[in-house]
Amino acid sequence: MSQDRQLQLVTSVMITAGFDVSERFTLRPRSFDLIARNDGTLLVIKVVAHIDSVSEEVAFDIELISRLLGGIPLIVGERARDAELERGAVYVRYGIYAISPATLYDYFVEKIPPLVYASPGGLYVNINGDVLRELREQRNMSLGDLGNVLGVSRRTISKYECGMGTTLDVAIRIEEFFDTGVVESIDLIRHEPPKAMDAEQEQTGLFMQSPMDFLEKIGVKLHTLHGAPFQALLTFNKQTILTGYGPAQKVVKRAALIGNLSQIAKKHAMCVITDYHKEKKIGKTLVIGEQRLHKIEDGFELLDLLGE
Repeated sequence: MSQDRQLQLVTSVMITAGFDVSERFTLRPRSFDLIARNDGTLLVIKVVAHIDSVSEEVAFDIELISRLLGGIPLIVGERARDAELERGAVYVRYGIYAISPATLYDYFVEKIPPLVYASPGGLYVNINGDVLRELREQRNMSLGDLGNVLGVSRRTISKYECGMGTTLDVAIRIEEFFDTGVVESIDLIRHEPPKAMDAEQEQTGLFMQSPMDFLEKIGVKLHTLHGAPFQALLTFNKQTILTGYGPAQKVVKRAALIGNLSQIAKKHAMCVITDYHKEKKIGKTLVIGEQRLHKIEDGFELLDLLGE
């Protein structure tokens, strides 16, 4: 499936699921492709043919953007290594969930959560350890007794009861033996922060210096990005600002897109222009000259200009 067709499919799934979806953009490189929001759930979505093509740097961008926007990062792709992504299975790329378009549809439209996750060696499921322990004790079985039935060690049974996942084969044997379900579904919107890079790495020279670093002096936190349609995210007083930077020819054409993304994310939008000396609004986006921005005394004045 072509990239364009895949983007159309993902957009259609999210709209069918009742999400507001951002405009598509063709700027490259891009760390994500769509932002979608519904009922307080915000998704930052990267659409790729092959999930292995998502680099650690891109994964960090997606995670950082998601965290600062209060959203969930998600990768939607077709293949991993040499195989197609299984329907109903969750894969992980640098700590970010990756699923197929079919799994996306099942979860958000049909409300059917995935049960299986991919890990080196095959497909696995999560066992509800408390339920397993209760079922075992109801039959007056020791850890060793159940281990003998399933063909695993007592230590492995203990690990299952403490939350360790297992193979599909073992999970099926457990459920057949007790004649009840013990497998836990995977909630895609209960996402743990990825392990791609940590905050300490972000602050130790991993990223290039930004020409907007002076904003730090007025108390505005600057988060530089690599492949987003906005060059940075600014945070101040619990507010987040999607920010573009550069000459007018480069930035003005991004202003409407940044404004659209900010509307879906319910955040502020700003474009800082190096060859412009005033300020104005393009839609919801504040367009401001770099020299004018240097005259701002603190973050509160910036929020006033943004219309806070």
